[in-house]
Amino acid sequence: MSTIQENAGTAPKDEPKKKLKRELSMLGMLIGIALIFEILGWIVVGQSFLGNQQRLSIIILQVSVVGIIAIGVTQVIITGGIDLASGSVLGLAAMVAASLAQSSADTRAIYPLLTDLFPIWPLLAGVAVGIGTGVISGGVIAATGIPPFIATLGMMVCARGVAKWYTTGQPIPLLTPEFTWLGKSFLVLGFPLPLPVIIFAVVALIAHVSLRYTRYGKFTYAIGANPQAARVSGINIGAHLIKVYAVAGLLSGLAGVVTAARAASAQPAMGTAYELDAIAAAVIGGTSLAGGVGRIGGTVIGVIVLGIITSGFTFLRIGSYYQEIIKGMIIVAAVVADQYRRNRQMKI
Repeated sequence: MSTIQENAGTAPKDEPKKKLKRELSMLGMLIGIALIFEILGWIVVGQSFLGNQQRLSIIILQVSVVGIIAIGVTQVIITGGIDLASGSVLGLAAMVAASLAQSSADTRAIYPLLTDLFPIWPLLAGVAVGIGTGVISGGVIAATGIPPFIATLGMMVCARGVAKWYTTGQPIPLLTPEFTWLGKSFLVLGFPLPLPVIIFAVVALIAHVSLRYTRYGKFTYAIGANPQAARVSGINIGAHLIKVYAVAGLLSGLAGVVTAARAASAQPAMGTAYELDAIAAAVIGGTSLAGGVGRIGGTVIGVIVLGIITSGFTFLRIGSYYQEIIKGMIIVAAVVADQYRRNRQMKI
């Protein structure tokens, strides 16, 4: 087993320098984008873009949910796969969690006998939904060998359909204050820090440690870098893929719970297109769609970059249509840059 770990984790001596260079490059891009919007803010509307505490709080809240999803998506992409279902799973988990978090004041509660439940039960239900969908997606991929794109595309459609069926398309309102506390509370550390951001930070830290220092991480990178070599080394690829997709599903479910708590309600359309933002954040953060390359730190920076870009466009009153066009161009540019970098490494 030690041989497997060594083979999976072996890297050239100059690899730490390359990783540091990539991270510094991402950090430079983050600072550069922030400075651009700051300058444009003063020029266009005569206000500071990042100097407003309320605006900064909104930016952080906007990226926290996508960030939680992106951490799971990053692990899937590192294996050479893709997860298109995360946004729909978020919506389904939000609906299930909200149905168990309704107040007794709601006379039309879905489960009248289960109102005013302690928040841990809706939380566990939402996370369980995410894990279940991840296990199904990973299991289908492992058992049939179909491309992850097809398996998760099918799950995306199914999860969204089940979310709509669950309440025949109706929203779920009037959630208990104890449950909404998960999405609306703040921890004061010199300044108010939203709880969703703390959850995002804790998830990112756990994922970073898991990928960098555990066998789970070594196997994840090994499968993405060279599946055949990983199989020859004794790694059970199918079983490990189920674990990775289950983790991604768990994080999508957690994101759904946080989203429902923030909104104090749930509706089937929640999380629409979030999977695209999550994939974009991972790719911008240096995760290669070819597999085998990616870091949680890079994804966190990618999430923040997307948050600054989105909030900056809104602050500068740029229309939503133009925002989507520019965001798409950024995704394509990030993929092209990754492909260019890989081609250069192959020539060397």
